Amino acid sequence: MIEIINLHKSFVKNHVLRGVDLTVEKGESMVVIGGSGSGKSVLLKHIIGILKPDDGRVMVDGVNISTLKENELYEERKKFGMLFQMAALFDSMTVWENVGFSLLRSKKMNINEAKAIAAEKLRLVGLAGVEELMPSELSGGMKKRVGLARAIAHEPEILLYDEPTTGLDPIMADAINELIIGMKQRLSVTSIAITHDMNSAYKIADRIAMLYEGKIVETGTPEEIRNTTNPVVRQFISGSATGPIKIEGVHDEKSLDRA
Repeated sequence: MIEIINLHKSFVKNHVLRGVDLTVEKGESMVVIGGSGSGKSVLLKHIIGILKPDDGRVMVDGVNISTLKENELYEERKKFGMLFQMAALFDSMTVWENVGFSLLRSKKMNINEAKAIAAEKLRLVGLAGVEELMPSELSGGMKKRVGLARAIAHEPEILLYDEPTTGLDPIMADAINELIIGMKQRLSVTSIAITHDMNSAYKIADRIAMLYEGKIVETGTPEEIRNTTNPVVRQFISGSATGPIKIEGVHDEKSLDRA
């Protein structure tokens, strides 16, 4: 369903993506892992068309979204729903208005219809009865779930998750993981999540891909990634500060000890 081919992106002198190749099958849950600053969010923004590549292609259902005009891209984006890292709710809107925002904006739908759909999606993520609350009245985990309800409000074919468990305690993080699995099963969506949380990656992924130095260095099932012999991947999944992964400002073992 999604094919990323030789994707390159630079910002001034910082060459972030250096030939990314990745294929995501229809109905698959793909998780992209990698350290902070590895380009995971940049990759996600290319998939949804927020950024244009310097070179390479992003194909969605056979369409090269990198070359679409703005009105064509707007139509293509209707296939996507996205859960942002910090939920990105509108503080001045109620919960239901946040969830129904895209429905009111992009479809010929009246307020009552949009509110009914918003309530239905909120129930789906375990938040019945919160429609009239403001985002300031919600916990971090509740905000994430409202963000997920908003992402699925228009019944997308593809769901994108930007660090879905960041900032949550382990119990709430696991609840979000369960919701992501539930969305895949109930809605039959294709999912791409970016994260550095290996507990989350192992739980929600059909396959995991590691982004390192601007390229995908390994792709495999959770079990294959757990048992990898690739030293870069092994260092990342074990959480070790010593090994082949370069840490900014650290150039040798002595400086690493001081770090």
